Amino acid sequence: MDLLRALIRTVRMARHTPRLAAGLPADDEVLLDAPDERLGPALVAAGRGEYAPAAKLLATTRESAEWENRDRYAMRLAAFARCRDEWLRAWQDATPHDPDALLIRAQLAVARGWESPARVELLREVGPLIAAAAEGEQRDPVPWRIALDHARGTGSGHTQFEQLWEEAVRRSPHHYGCHVSALKYLSAAWYGSHRECFDFAERAAEDALPGSLVRALPVRAAFAYLTEGGGAVVARGRLDEAADRAMALSAEYAPADPWPAEVRNLLTYVLVRLGRWTDALDQLRLIGPYATSFPWDRVSDDPLGQFLQLRDGVRLEVASSTPLRTRTSPTESPHTSTGERDCPDDH
Repeated sequence: MDLLRALIRTVRMARHTPRLAAGLPADDEVLLDAPDERLGPALVAAGRGEYAPAAKLLATTRESAEWENRDRYAMRLAAFARCRDEWLRAWQDATPHDPDALLIRAQLAVARGWESPARVELLREVGPLIAAAAEGEQRDPVPWRIALDHARGTGSGHTQFEQLWEEAVRRSPHHYGCHVSALKYLSAAWYGSHRECFDFAERAAEDALPGSLVRALPVRAAFAYLTEGGGAVVARGRLDEAADRAMALSAEYAPADPWPAEVRNLLTYVLVRLGRWTDALDQLRLIGPYATSFPWDRVSDDPLGQFLQLRDGVRLEVASSTPLRTRTSPTESPHTSTGERDCPDDH
């Protein structure tokens, strides 16, 4: 009987796997952490040592209160400066009190501090720089997101962390980056527990605005639970509900939209861990060419390779569970989104 099942599974995979590639870009078309049309030119200019496009981009986000974009751009520019910072040093020399340059410098200093064995000591030295970035633009929640990350790295207690959190949400109650930072602090790997992590994420998702990425925060809590291990057991139903919330949010965005790409990549990882292969394939189609380092860099030194390998694995799993006789046309998936979940073999 086991041999017969194995043979049937093999035949199903051979028959269905090729056509399940419909809607998926070719491997060589998939991009890792592709910048959007606004950030791309700033990064190209920074590569030439020019800071003016980055300065203009961040000034625009500050003046128009685009806090979510500002946070993303600041992190990407700081990540670039970790390898090539001559453009940032030139910017700093030209306008040492520019709030946008201060913001990137603060993000960069915290990122570098996290990499050091002397993390706590180095991060404590960064405090004044974060304060200067916060003073540069009183409305901006992004320095407070950096401060939340800084507090986690320096071992700040709950009282101090809550004070920083209040400052952050006073400026932007639904800021995604600040919520992610708080979730990390509350995780079992740091200063909380899986229960605290899920409770916070679920409350935030319920209060979030339509279309806000905060609505997918519970799937980050699920990711933390699935990858960190230990602590109290979280009920399977709570994990599925977190995935369902993120799927509902994903459905509000167009396919191959770069804005929710990281949430979709994260959701795909969680769906795979839950054995929900059909739902995972649906998300892979929605991701299109926009692979993101997170979460794949948490499980592999080659995040793009890991993503592409997972796409193949998901197709094989869906194919192996598809009946040999199906009414589905050869150009579409044999599984449509009906709200039904695949039954995992093991979770």
